[in-house]
Amino acid sequence: MEFKVVKINEEFRNVVVSHKALIEAELEQQKREIISKLEKGQVLEGTVKNITSYGVFIDLGGVDGLIHITDLSWGRVNHPSEVVALDQKLNVVILDFDNDKKRIALGLKQLFPHPWDALDPDLKVGDKVKGKVVVMADYGAFLEVAPGVEGLIHVSEMSWSQHLRSAQDFLKIGDEVEAVILTLDRADRKMSLGIKQLKKDPWEDIETKYPIGSRHTAKVRTFTNFGVFVEIEEGVDGLIHISDLSWTKKIKHPSEFTQQGADIEVEVLQVDKDNRRLSLGHKQLEENPWDVFETIFTVGSVHEGTIIEMLDKGAVVALPYGVEGFATPKHLVKEDGTQAKVDEKLNFKVIEFNKDSKRIILSHSRIFEDETRAEKQAERKAKRPAAPKKQQEEAAPIAAVNDSNRTATLGDLEALAALKEKLSK
Repeated sequence: MEFKVVKINEEFRNVVVSHKALIEAELEQQKREIISKLEKGQVLEGTVKNITSYGVFIDLGGVDGLIHITDLSWGRVNHPSEVVALDQKLNVVILDFDNDKKRIALGLKQLFPHPWDALDPDLKVGDKVKGKVVVMADYGAFLEVAPGVEGLIHVSEMSWSQHLRSAQDFLKIGDEVEAVILTLDRADRKMSLGIKQLKKDPWEDIETKYPIGSRHTAKVRTFTNFGVFVEIEEGVDGLIHISDLSWTKKIKHPSEFTQQGADIEVEVLQVDKDNRRLSLGHKQLEENPWDVFETIFTVGSVHEGTIIEMLDKGAVVALPYGVEGFATPKHLVKEDGTQAKVDEKLNFKVIEFNKDSKRIILSHSRIFEDETRAEKQAERKAKRPAAPKKQQEEAAPIAAVNDSNRTATLGDLEALAALKEKLSK
């Protein structure tokens, strides 16, 4: 055999030789000769030497090249072993090579025509196609409508619903579905698809299906500070403004009234077909109790109430029939001079009632203040000296007229004229 001297150690009188080094040198020379004859686009026969998760190594007869997994097939490949096998002989095309690093990039799919070139030329936007879901992502699903030809179904094109959802809620890998072509770009080889278009748009006949005044059951979806978004059916959403939740309760946030996923009865208040919006109400399912409250909580009437919340500007008072009123701090002073507290039950006098703004202003201190004022007026009246008898007789007809609640008639006017003449004499 032939050997190459690779190391000499004179101190130990030792020489290291290698037959492998000689072979490698010959192989290296052979590789340089092969690579020097390579050209891009050249087709060579090779043998599958090794298969990895990212590609296939091909022996080209003394030099190795790599077919990356993306260059094995025009279609999607999960693993190279789906396409080739060890020791398999096949033709490959040279895509690129590096003389210095001795790297050769090979391709297999490039030997076959691109599937987009073979796509039916009559296929157009609006046509229906069938395919298999090959890739899933949160934003959509890729549908293979022909080997190597894929279209994207965006999640917004999977349902008429406006709620943000993941594509996995509708499809999974391996599903065979039908879709409608939304866009088709043969030059860039891109296609977008939709499956919601296979169903009727619920907003087409929204005004006849959900007319103003109609009542329905909806499902609570999301909350905002100003209201509740609900879904009557898939693709038909509506908003219940916070002011339309209850006639009587003062709601700070909709979560105090209902919860996500719960069913809620609604009445259609307004339909905006162009902007795909429904204005809904819940309190409208019942008659406005403030029409009745107007006759109960009249100004000056006294009712028992319980202080349920203290605020900087006053207190919220729970009144009978589930209605709430408000009292400012000066109207919460009790007769002994102390301030009323939370959970205290007291009598309150209505000093203002506004049906339109659903506001009842109350006062506890006004009750004993008015009683004290009435007592003082009675005392002043009792201390006032009696009028002379003649003056009382002359004032009697006038008092009689003043005490009467009747509208003045012609006879009344004549009597007053006679009285005036008598007084002037």
